[in-house]
Amino acid sequence: MPVTDRFVDKTTPFGATPHPDGATLRVWAPNARGVYAVTGGDLAKLRASSDWRPAVPNRLLALGDGTWAGFVPGLADGAEYMFWVDGQGNQGAKRDPYARELTLQPPFPKSGCVVRDPGAYPWRAHDWQPPAFRDLVIYQLHIGTWYAVDAAGNDARGSRPGTFLDVAARLSYLRELGINAIQLLPVQEYPTQFSLGYNGVDYFSPENDYVLAQGAEFDRHLAQVNRLFAGFDQPGLTAGQLQPGANQLKCLVDLAHLHGIAVILDLVYNHAGGGFDDSSLWFFDRQPSGNLNHSLYFTDHGWAGGEVFAYWNEGVRRFLIDNAEFFLREYRTDGIRYDEVRVIENEGGRALCQDITASVRDANPAAIQIAEYWNPDRPSAVAPAPGGLGFDAELGDGLRDALRSLLGQASGGEEAVLDLNPIAAELQDRHGIPDAWRLVQCLENQDLTYAGHDGASRIPTLADAADPSSWYARSRSRVVTTLLLTAPGIPMLFMGQEILEDKPWSDDRNNPATFIWWDGVDEEPAMRDFLRFTSDLLHLRHDQPALRGESVRVPHVNSFERVIVVHRWIEDEGSDVVIVASLDEQPKHRYQIGLPVSGIWREVFNSDAYDGFPNPGTVGNGGQVATQGGPLDGFAQSAWITIPANGALVFVR
Repeated sequence: MPVTDRFVDKTTPFGATPHPDGATLRVWAPNARGVYAVTGGDLAKLRASSDWRPAVPNRLLALGDGTWAGFVPGLADGAEYMFWVDGQGNQGAKRDPYARELTLQPPFPKSGCVVRDPGAYPWRAHDWQPPAFRDLVIYQLHIGTWYAVDAAGNDARGSRPGTFLDVAARLSYLRELGINAIQLLPVQEYPTQFSLGYNGVDYFSPENDYVLAQGAEFDRHLAQVNRLFAGFDQPGLTAGQLQPGANQLKCLVDLAHLHGIAVILDLVYNHAGGGFDDSSLWFFDRQPSGNLNHSLYFTDHGWAGGEVFAYWNEGVRRFLIDNAEFFLREYRTDGIRYDEVRVIENEGGRALCQDITASVRDANPAAIQIAEYWNPDRPSAVAPAPGGLGFDAELGDGLRDALRSLLGQASGGEEAVLDLNPIAAELQDRHGIPDAWRLVQCLENQDLTYAGHDGASRIPTLADAADPSSWYARSRSRVVTTLLLTAPGIPMLFMGQEILEDKPWSDDRNNPATFIWWDGVDEEPAMRDFLRFTSDLLHLRHDQPALRGESVRVPHVNSFERVIVVHRWIEDEGSDVVIVASLDEQPKHRYQIGLPVSGIWREVFNSDAYDGFPNPGTVGNGGQVATQGGPLDGFAQSAWITIPANGALVFVR
C-alpha cells in the first residue's frame, strides 16, 4: 500500500515501529536521492527480477535532517520489508540498519527485515535486580559452540549450532556452578557460516544461526522452556510467542534472570564486518564507490578484517548509542562488554565513548559497562568524563599474565625456578584503577584459548604440556584458579574452564575436535572433581564478603619455598580470610605463617580434597589451626600449618 505521512516527524523512531494498523519506517540516508519502502508483493517482484524498480507512491518522505520516513498501512508484526535506495552511485535494495530481526534465509536477494513489536514478548522476571558490580562472577560463552543436544540427548553441535534456547536449557547448571552473570560473545547477525561474532553487519538483529525454526527441535525446546518457567511458578509461552528469533534471545534473558543470572552482551563498536553484501550497511546511501570515506557509516581505515566506524559523524554516533540502549531497553540485558575500545579512541571516537557510557548509565545505572582497553593510560577508561571515558570496569591483564607465566614456570618441575613476586605485585597494585571491582580478572578468555590464535593454551596445558590430565596439571590448575577466585576484582571464567577442559576451542561447528567435552564430567573423574572444586570455591567467594571487597595484602612471599599467602578483609569490620598457596611438589609440614588475629582459624577450603574427591588422603590441618607462635609477616601472632603439595588452603576466623 502507498506510504503516508501519518505518525511521521523527526521524533519517529528509526527502523520499523508497529502501530495498530501499520508501521512507521525511518532510515538515515543523507546522500540518497530517494528511499522507498518495499513490502508485500513488491518483495517477490524484487527477488524475481533484477530490473524491478519501486513505484513513486512507496517513496518515503525526506525529513530534512538526512533521514527518510513514512507510515506503511497494513505492515504488521511479523511482516517482511526492505528499503530501496536511489543513490548517486547506483540503486538497489538495502536492509534496515535498525531491523529487529532478519528472515531465516540466506543473504539478499532472499533475506529481508522483519517487523517485530518490541512489546510483544511476555516478560516473567518482573522483580529482577542484577548483582552489585563487586559481587559479579562472570562466565563467558559462545552460543554456537557451548552446548547443544538433540531429542535423544546426544551432542548436536556437529549437526547444528548451539542456540539461545540451548543455553536457556542449561541455566540451572550455571546457577549451581555459582556464577551470577553470563557474558555472551557477540550475538548480532554476522554473514559467515561460523564466527566468533566480531564480524557483525546487522547490529539490531540476533544471529539467525542461534535461532531455532519451527519443527521437532523447536517443539522440544518449547516444552523445556515451559518446564523451566513452571519451576518458578510462571506461565509458559505459546509457540507463537517463542517463534520469533528476537523472542528466543529475550526468553534466554528472562530465564537467566529467574535463575539469578545477569546477562552481559559483547558489543563491537570498533569496526563492522567484513563480509558486507550489497544490501548491507556498506555504502548504505549508495554514493559512488571509489572513496571508502563515502561509505556513510565507515572510514577508509580497517580493523580486524572489517571497517572502522566514522565516529566524527553524528549519524553514526547516534546509531551506535541507539544500539547500546536498544539491548538494555528491549532485551533487558544487564551490561555491555565493549570490544577493543582503544581502537575507538585511537580512531577519533573518544567523544563517542563518553557519550555512550553516559547514555547507557542514564538508561540503566545498574547495567555494568566493561571496556576492553589496552592503551597505556589504563585508569582513564574508568575515569569519568571529561578526563576519562566513563566505563565502569575494564579487562585486567596483569594478574592474568602473571598467573599464566607462573604456570609455565611450574611446568618445568620441582627444580624449576619460580618467581611469585609478580603475583604479589599484581594482587596489591591496581596501577591507578580506583576500585578493585573495576578490573575483570581471568585466566582464560576467547582469545587466549582460541584454536586459530598463536600460542593459544588452556590452563591444564600450560600446567603440564606433556600430559594435561596429569596430577601435576590438575593440582597446579587448582592453585592458580584458587588465586584467581579469591583475588580482588570481578572474576571471569571461560566456558569449559570449570571442568578442566584442555583443548583450544573453535567457533567452527564442523570441527568437533575443539568442542567442550561435556561427557567428560560423567566419564572422567578428574573433570568431575574439578567441577566440584570450582563450584565450591565460587560458593566460598559468595559466602565470604572479604573476597568480594577491596582490602588485600600479601604478607608472605617465598619463591624459594614456592609459597604465597594472601590476606583479605573488610576495613573496620574484619571478616578476615587468609589464602595460602604452594606450588611445591612436596607437602610442607609445620610451615609458619603470620595471621592477623589470634585464636582458632577454620580451614574452610583445601584444594587437595578434590583430587579423587573426596580424597581420603587429603593433606591438611584437620579443619583448623591455632595461633601459637609469635610475631611474623607483620602480624602479632603466627601459626604452624601443613600445606599440601601443589595445594591451596583458605582459612577464616
